[in-house]
Amino acid sequence: MPFFPIKSSLTLLSFALLSAAPAWSAPVVANQFVNDAVLPPIETWQGASEALMLARDSKWATPFEQSGGLKSPDYEATMAWLDKLVKRSKYLSKVSLGKSPQGRDIWMIVASKEGADTPGKLEKQGKPSVLVQAGIHSGEIDGKDAGMMLLRDIEMGGKSALLDKVNLLFVPIFSVDAHERASEYNRVNQRGPVTMGWRTNARNLNLNRDYAKADTKEMQLMLTAINDWNPSLYIDVHVTDGIDYQYDVTFGYNLSQGLSPAAFAWLDGEYRPDIESALTRAGHIPGPLVFALDNSDMTRGMSLWSASPRYSNGYGDARHLPTILIENHSLKPFKQRVLGTYVMLEQTLKTVGEQATALKAAIMADSFAFPEQVTLTWKEALQPKGWDFKGIGYRVEKSPISGADVVRWTGEPVLYEQLPVIGNTVPDISVSRPEAYYVLPQWQEVIAKLETHGIRYERLQQPQQLTLGQYSFSNPQFGAKDYEGRQRVSADVSLNKVETTLPVGTIKISTEQALGDLAILLLEPQSPDSLLQWGLFNPIFTRTEYMEQYAVEPMAARMLAEDPELKKAFDDALKDPDFAADPNARLRWFYEKSHYYDQEYLKYPVYRSF
Repeated sequence: MPFFPIKSSLTLLSFALLSAAPAWSAPVVANQFVNDAVLPPIETWQGASEALMLARDSKWATPFEQSGGLKSPDYEATMAWLDKLVKRSKYLSKVSLGKSPQGRDIWMIVASKEGADTPGKLEKQGKPSVLVQAGIHSGEIDGKDAGMMLLRDIEMGGKSALLDKVNLLFVPIFSVDAHERASEYNRVNQRGPVTMGWRTNARNLNLNRDYAKADTKEMQLMLTAINDWNPSLYIDVHVTDGIDYQYDVTFGYNLSQGLSPAAFAWLDGEYRPDIESALTRAGHIPGPLVFALDNSDMTRGMSLWSASPRYSNGYGDARHLPTILIENHSLKPFKQRVLGTYVMLEQTLKTVGEQATALKAAIMADSFAFPEQVTLTWKEALQPKGWDFKGIGYRVEKSPISGADVVRWTGEPVLYEQLPVIGNTVPDISVSRPEAYYVLPQWQEVIAKLETHGIRYERLQQPQQLTLGQYSFSNPQFGAKDYEGRQRVSADVSLNKVETTLPVGTIKISTEQALGDLAILLLEPQSPDSLLQWGLFNPIFTRTEYMEQYAVEPMAARMLAEDPELKKAFDDALKDPDFAADPNARLRWFYEKSHYYDQEYLKYPVYRSF
């Protein structure tokens, strides 16, 4: 018998009676949070999903419910409540992914009908698993409180059938250290909770820029968990900033032009209709991800974003793990956002359970497609289909404070019909798929990154002489300032055929593996999230040996006397007046063509087969 039979019945009744969004009400200035006075006015919200909440004094009310939907508990209170639930549960287990830099466990709750507590036990069930991650930006914590309620209702609220065909892996707080850097004055653009965590981790690094480079301890633990627990769907819960609009729950994933087109087809054709229907029935307004081209002029249109692998959804696209980015609207009240997230997570379990075979087929199709050409960068283009955008009215005024034009949102709903949509959907830089890459053994940090991602490789046990491709670089451009703890670099590239002997310990990475496309994006230097562009190969751009002018002069004279073709090339070079007028450039020309020149300078220590 369910622990809450009355509550479950009320929930079903509410969903039956309130099948549409509530009627419009005049926008008002809210007064629940310390920053309400500086935020735009909003409509008063009432939705069927409010029936999901228990009374404040209920024995199993979450801290969120106890506060009337205003507060989110700190790390200690969160885990104390979950520990109490897990202790009395036959479905739930708690496992640590490891410890954060400040020594806090990053906990994951495993929910399965069989009570599995290891990856092996979960795999034996043969059911798909949904990994839900809350608090990668710990101030954006809606997923934690929604997940706590959902776990409670699975255990004792009559919803255990959600686990009949699917498992739930729930990380309530990913960025645990930032979660405890909490204040009511964090995230001024967001309506609650009363106390919010910090955006970046304790080292001031943004975890949602760290998927490809995997520098942070937290991300290394998460990637290990993904490899070990092998989810079929990954959900990353955020709260957005930016413009005002009617949607309260927006979500998206990478586009069909990416590396996982079969997953896109399933997400867009099967998953999205189910989720949007469930949210609408519950009194929410779902929509795609919202990124305005110009926050002060809605008529300019919207940006359709396909993320690179530094972000969760871009990373999922590269490793063929269907990944959903939830961006709840920061100007909607905390309670509304949490309840919308609950509805979305509950329907996700239903849809994935019902669609398990189709989802698995999509993942397999993408994982073993092995396209001959892989696109590294994309150009923007006007999309054939516009967007009837459910926006909010605004006016532009001259500010007496800044002297600039500023947007004043009115809170009143406005439909902007057929706004243009710009998307990065046109291939720009592409490369052919090599059979394999070879990374020289001294680049230990790079090899460790590949291991963290779960990319398979083999080590050469004896030297091998091969004909391979090697990139050489020119005109390196370094970032003017640090970005996410790294000095990024880009350069012009040329690919040359070379005869080389690879030493013992060189690793060979075949691209005919499930993570082969991810390996390509990490190792091709023109990929924006390649390990080269993230600065892991920066030492190759440093010259460490030189030749004095007094030695170059006689050497150059001998070279000209002994090599007529070299003399002709030098004469041709002198036709460039800038070169001819630069003594250092002339001497460097000879040094670079001598046996003394550093043959590894500006050469990529990663080879690729042709």
